[in-house]
Amino acid sequence: MDRKYNDLIGDILASSGEKDNVKAKGKPISKDYLQMDTYQHFQKIAKESGYLPPWLKLQKEIAQLVHSCKTQQDVEEINEKIKRHNKICPSQMQKYLISLDDLEKAKRIW
Repeated sequence: MDRKYNDLIGDILASSGEKDNVKAKGKPISKDYLQMDTYQHFQKIAKESGYLPPWLKLQKEIAQLVHSCKTQQDVEEINEKIKRHNKICPSQMQKYLISLDDLEKAKRIW
């Protein structure tokens, strides 16, 4: 280990490229910080900074594609993105693949 401490939040923000975009960067830590665990505090900061996990960004992209889907080729492209989404999202957020026959149902789900 090359550091004396673990910086979970810093590592997450650095890997996402968002580390320098945190709104409160350089300001004193609030008293609220000690009242929450690290994960809760990260969620609060991330939400306030507009950070979205990669799977949520992909989910929004898929939703737009589903609503504009017209051809079988569009369906195949969407299904590839759904497979990628399902690999990186929490298991309870995984979605089924779509088909042209079920397009209206998919529009309601997405």
